[in-house]
This record gives sequence, C-alpha cells and structure tokens, in this order.
Amino acid sequence: MVLSVRLTPKASCDAIDGVACLADGRSILKVRVRAVPEGGKANVALLRLVAKTLGVPARAIRLERGDGSRTKTLCPQGDAASLVARLECLRFGG
Repeated sequence: MVLSVRLTPKASCDAIDGVACLADGRSILKVRVRAVPEGGKANVALLRLVAKTLGVPARAIRLERGDGSRTKTLCPQGDAASLVARLECLRFGG
C-alpha cells in the first residue's frame, strides 16, 4: 500500500484534515503537525500521527519519498483491508 501525503509543518495542532483530490486526479491525505521541518522533526511527527490514526506502531510506517518535501509518499505495513477501512473513515468522516 502507498499513501500520498501533503504535510504542513508548524501548525497549531497535529491533525489529519482528510483526503483531497489534486488537479491531476490523485487523492492525497492532508496532514498538519506542530513540529518544525528542521532535522526531520516534522517527518517523525507525521509518521507517529499517521501510525496512531491507522492503529499500527510507528515503525510500521515507512517514509518512501519526500524527506525534504511537503508532498510525501508513505508505505504503511499491516492488514491492507484494515488500513483501507481506517482511511475510508477519514475520507467520509466515519
């Protein structure tokens, strides 16, 4: 499974704002974290927040691409059906 994320660091709170559709038709998960982007702190906060939301340990989420970019590619490990169900809750507010 591959998850595209648009990260906003230095936000007022840590939150996943749902799923957005990009101009090219791809879906992307909008995420805000309080951490600053220096020293990888925002990436660590992102991995922890996504892992908590998906119900998996932080070590089960790998940052595949976008270490220094706001757009990132994450690879969560775990039961695909369970992960998709949790993501669908974000999309539809369930």
